[in-house]
Order: sequence, then structure tokens, then C-alpha cells
Amino acid sequence: MNDKKYYSQRKCNTSPLILSLISLSLFGAVLFTKDVTFIAQITLRWPEIQLLGREKSVHQEIKNPISPDEIKINHEINHDQTLEEEIDDDNDDGIELPPKWCDLSKGKWVFDNVTRPIYKEEKCEFLTAQVTCGVNGRDDTLYQNWRWQPNDCSLPKFKVKLMLEKLRGKRLMFVGDSVNRNQWESMICLLNTAIAPGRATWTVGAPLSVFFIQDYNATVEFYWAPFLVESNSDDPRNHSISQRILMPESISKHGAHWKSADFLVFNTYIWWMNNHTIKVLRGSFDQGSIEYDEVERSTAYERVMTTWADWLKNNVNHSLTASFFISMSPVHWQSSNWNNPDGLACARESTPILNTTMELDMGTDRRLLDVVRNAIKMKEVPVNLIDITTLSEYRKDAHTSVYTLRQGKLLTPEQKADPATFADCLHWCLPGVPDTWNELLYTHIISRS
Repeated sequence: MNDKKYYSQRKCNTSPLILSLISLSLFGAVLFTKDVTFIAQITLRWPEIQLLGREKSVHQEIKNPISPDEIKINHEINHDQTLEEEIDDDNDDGIELPPKWCDLSKGKWVFDNVTRPIYKEEKCEFLTAQVTCGVNGRDDTLYQNWRWQPNDCSLPKFKVKLMLEKLRGKRLMFVGDSVNRNQWESMICLLNTAIAPGRATWTVGAPLSVFFIQDYNATVEFYWAPFLVESNSDDPRNHSISQRILMPESISKHGAHWKSADFLVFNTYIWWMNNHTIKVLRGSFDQGSIEYDEVERSTAYERVMTTWADWLKNNVNHSLTASFFISMSPVHWQSSNWNNPDGLACARESTPILNTTMELDMGTDRRLLDVVRNAIKMKEVPVNLIDITTLSEYRKDAHTSVYTLRQGKLLTPEQKADPATFADCLHWCLPGVPDTWNELLYTHIISRS
């Protein structure tokens, strides 16, 4: 009885400070729940593949590692337009590479309606309907006319034919989630501006999709592995948001597809952001294990990145294969983060954040980038870390927003009128920001020779 009485007295005398802390915690929980709901909505399913100007496309599931010679073409593109221009970039004469000390991730966006966009949305028929914002009804095109300008140097011009020569007889593979697929589509469109009509083929599969450039015997591929390691989300069309479970030390099943690639471009981020913890399987999926532990996000991420770095160290000939890791791509779901409290996430935003002295806080978990750096350093693997985070955080204007697909269908007028619910502020319109990511990647690739 005394114990109960003591508890009752303490409960009645709760201080205002404690009440304030409780209120703040509840407010934070609400914001986090909103964040989780938003990310869950836009990463729920692999979208139906719809090529620009086509109602449907053919799908072929690819389960085993393939080489360019083994690709079974199921969808051949017939070009009916000439190249946009003759591009005189057959060699690397006149290329001025940025000095190694120049930090390409620090700079500003400069309006440029002369050299941007690098390609036309309507001329790249390999784009999927998820990212063709103009075709999907977006009227303003200013988001296409911004060029990234580093503070202390300049990015070299993306010379398409030079890049194609670097890829001759080789495989360039993007590995990761749908944001990495966003960058893969961008690279295809950049290269397509110098590919002869009818000389490119497209194979869409799960987990592997392949763009084959016939005259160069080269492939640009995308491999779906949102956590890089084995998980129950490895089928992009059939997985659960709330029950995402992974095996942090299991990577060989995916890695078998990557071994023979000449350029590997990895990412893994947004699928980690549904909760502060991640489910880690006890045992393996093959053994039918169902029990799991809830592990803090950064701890689980460290285990995964250690496994990934170990795999690179033991399975890749680094004198032949170049490896890259793309940092976190941000979301713009809370407009108050850029001093627009009356905004509706990224919807109706038409210009970047131009005040580069402004402190950015888009909710990006930057701890994870440090985890990647530490894993690369600890395992002594030659991975080029490409930091896209800050430059992308400035681009609140360039997401697909309401000009995209939901469950394989374009948003209805009613859904477009409700951006707070339906805007996709994770993926990016093309042409757009991922083109700059590929300019950074291109700079690293041509700097190797």
C-alpha cells in the first residue's frame, strides 16, 4: 500500500519539464510516423515498366548471371529519329579534368538553358513512365535547366562517344534500389544521344535489367538489391513494408551476378528509413527461419557495409573493375525544412534552394555515409565514394511529385489535387538531377585512364 501511495503522489506531482519532454517526444513520434508512411508509400512496389510513348512493354525475368552474348532480346527499339547532333568526342583530347583536391560535392546550382538539359525527354524512348514528368503533365520545365557548378573547379563536359568508348566490350552495372534505377535510366538516355538508330536493345527483368549497345558490345545494367545483402525484399514486385527482414552477412547470391562487371555502382539507403530499427533474421531464408532481432539502423547498416566491403575485397580484381558507391539521395517531404511552412511537400516547387549558406536538414541520416567511409577504409578496398547528398538536397523542385505512377497507373486528377498524400518526393524527374550524378560518375571513369 505504501508503495502504491508513493507512486500516486509522484504521479500527481509530475513537473512541467517532464510534461514538456513527453509532449516533444509525442510530436517527434508523429513526425516520424509521417515520414515512415510517406517513404512506405513510394517504395512499396516496383512500378510497372512502361516505356515512353508505349502503353505496355514486354518483361523477361532474368535469374542467372549473364554476359552480353547471352542476353535474349525481348524488346528491340526501332529509332525513327536522327541523332540530336553530331558529337565530336571520339577521343579525350581537350578534356580538362578537375584537380584531385577539388571537392565536386560542394558548389551551387547555376541556371543554364543553353547546355541543359543534356538530352530531351521526348527523344529518349527508353525512359519509363515513372520519371517522365513532362509527358505526365508537368507544365514547367525549369527543373531541367540547372547545372551543378563546384566551388573550386568545373565538371568536364559529358562526352558521350568518349564514354561509349570507355564502355566498349564492358559491363556497367548499377546495384541497389529504385533511386539507383533512376540513375541507370539517366545514364541510358545520356548514352542514347550518340547511339545509331536501331542499335540498342532493352531487356527488363527482376532482379536484372539490361540495356545492350550493339556497336560497342557493351551493357548498362541495373540489378535490384535494395539492401545489397540478401533480404525478403529481393523480389521487387512482391515484398512487405512492415516485415522487411535481411541477412547482413549474406551477399553471395547477389554477388554472383556482379563478379564479371567492369564498373560497379552501388547504393543502399532509402529502404533503411522506414524505422529506427531493422529486422535481422536469425538463421537463413533457405532454412525457413522466421525469428529475427530488431537492430538499431546504423548498427545493422555497419554489418551490411562490412559484408559488402569484404565481398569486394575477396571477389573483385580491382585492377580490372572500378567500384563506386553513391551516397544518400534525400527526400523533400517537409517544406518547412526550406522555410516554406505553407508548402505541400515537394509539390509546386519550381526552383532549387539557391542560398548555399542555409543549413540544410532534410532528415537525411548522414551517419550512414560515415559508416560507408569507415568500411571502405577498414577493409582497404579501392571504392570511389560519390557524394550526391548535399547537391541533391538543394533540389526540392526536381522530384516526380504528382507527375508519376502509383501502382502502375498515372495519378488521377483527384490524386494530383492531393499532393500531401500522393506526391513522390523521393524519385526524380528525367532529365534532371540524376544526370548530374552521372556527370560525377563519368568524371571518375574518364579519370582512370
